[in-house]
Amino acid sequence: MERSGDMTPAAPAGSILSVVAGSRAYGLETGESDVDRRGVFVTPTARFWRLDKPPDHVEGPLPEQFSWEVERFCVLALEGNPAALECLWSPLVELVTPPGERLLAIRRAFLSRRAARAFAGSADRQFRRLRPDDPPRPGGDARRWKMAMHMIRLLLGASSLARHGEPLVRVGAHRDRLLAVRRGEAPWPEVLEWRGRLLAELARLDDRSGSALPDRPDRAAAEEFLIEVRRSAL
Repeated sequence: MERSGDMTPAAPAGSILSVVAGSRAYGLETGESDVDRRGVFVTPTARFWRLDKPPDHVEGPLPEQFSWEVERFCVLALEGNPAALECLWSPLVELVTPPGERLLAIRRAFLSRRAARAFAGSADRQFRRLRPDDPPRPGGDARRWKMAMHMIRLLLGASSLARHGEPLVRVGAHRDRLLAVRRGEAPWPEVLEWRGRLLAELARLDDRSGSALPDRPDRAAAEEFLIEVRRSAL
């Protein structure tokens, strides 16, 4: 996990964790890629005593920057939300405070079989948006080929969760093949074969004896962390 040096980019007030996400975290960036940032912030506890509740997320201050309030983040991570979990496993950490360090220290508490299914579910939604009955043409619609690449990437993440007990963020050995999909250079039947193989593997690993994941996340550990954060923010 890389940490930034003295120059820390802007982040929302109360930030405890800010990471680079998206293509740069995956190792799939191109010359046109933005710098996507995701993070977690803590709202002062007294603000929750008012009738008008504070927001559970904010955008900015930098372009392509999105942060969750810590409670909303914990709820999403316990549900296996891919964007939230990838935030905890990003190799590019730009800002982390002591509460952020504690959050990273308990990141495995958020994992369960639900997480692998959530990654696979996100991949399935990408697949349906691709209009598989009318597949993209080689070198054609760049947006659809990018979606196809992320569909496979999400399935690789689901497989890594089920097999190794943690999500795959940096794609490593899969990089060249995924970028070929993004460029529309991979034949569509080959993409479908890759998808089918990963789905079959997930089905096998979802067997109770095959997955490296627990049946349920450690909700008590997440709640203990949240209570500690709320007390410190009084």
